[in-house]
Amino acid sequence: MRKSTLLLPVLVVLIIVGLSAIYVVDEREKALVLRFGRVVDTKEEPGLAFKVPLLDEVVRYDDRILSLDVEPLEVTPLDDRRLVVDAFARYRISDVNQFRQAVGTGGIGSADRRLDGILRDQLRGVLGSVSSNDILSSDRAALMLRIRNGAIAEARSLGIEVVDVRLKRTDLPAENLDATFERMRAEREREATDERARGNEAAQRVRAQADRTVVELVSDANRQAEIIRGEADARRNAIFANAFGADPEFFEFYRSLTAYERALQGQNSTMVLSPDSEFFNYLKSDTGSRSE
Repeated sequence: MRKSTLLLPVLVVLIIVGLSAIYVVDEREKALVLRFGRVVDTKEEPGLAFKVPLLDEVVRYDDRILSLDVEPLEVTPLDDRRLVVDAFARYRISDVNQFRQAVGTGGIGSADRRLDGILRDQLRGVLGSVSSNDILSSDRAALMLRIRNGAIAEARSLGIEVVDVRLKRTDLPAENLDATFERMRAEREREATDERARGNEAAQRVRAQADRTVVELVSDANRQAEIIRGEADARRNAIFANAFGADPEFFEFYRSLTAYERALQGQNSTMVLSPDSEFFNYLKSDTGSRSE
C-alpha cells in the first residue's frame, strides 16, 4: 500500500516529463531548439519532435510569407522634384538559424525594423537615380524590381528572403502641390495655344484654297457664259439677218413697233420730235417709210 502511494507521484512526474519532451511543429512554422540560449536542433518539417525536458526551449517562427509596410518617406529624384513614397514588401524567413543569430530574441519585430531600414535605403538609392516622370509613370515595374533585388542581397544576412516590393502610392509633398499644378496648367495652356495656332494655320490654308477654287469656278463659269452669250448673240443676229433678208419691210415694221413699245411707257409719255421725224411713219401711214 505504501509502495503504491509512492509510485503514483513518480508516475505523474514521469508522465509530465515525458510530455514536456514532446513538441509539435505546425506546417505553417519552423522551430529551433535552444539549450542555454544556444541552438541545438532545427525543425523545419511539420510533425512530432523531441527535446530534453527542462533543459531545452522551443522557439517557433512563422514560415508563411509575411508583410511589411514601409513608413512613407521623401525621396529626391534626378530632377530635384521631391516625392513622398509609400511602399510595402513581402518576405519570408529562409534560414531560421541565421535569422536567430541576426535578430536574437527580438524576433519578427526586430526583423521588421531592420528590413524597414534596408528598404528605405534601397528606395532612396533607386528612386534617386531616375527622374520623377519615371517614378510617376504607370510603367515602373523595372524600378520595383531593382529595389527588390537590392533588398534581397542585404536581407540575406538576416536569414530573410524578400519576395516582392511594391510602391503603393507616390505623391508630391503638400507644399509642392500648388506649384506643380500651376506648372502643369501652364504647360497645358501652352500646348492648347500651340494647337489653336496650328488649327488657325490649317483653317487659313483651307480658306485660301476654297477662295482660290471659288475664283477659278466663277471665272470658268463666266467664261463659259460669255461663250454661250456670244454664240446666242451670233445666232440671234443670224436670225435677224435672215428675217430681214426674207422681208425687209416686215422687219422694219417689227422693229418700229418694238421701238414704240419701249419709248411709250407710263413714266415716259411725253416726247419732243421734229415734225418731219420718221419715228412715227407707221402711225401716220399704213406703208411706213416706203409710202409715196
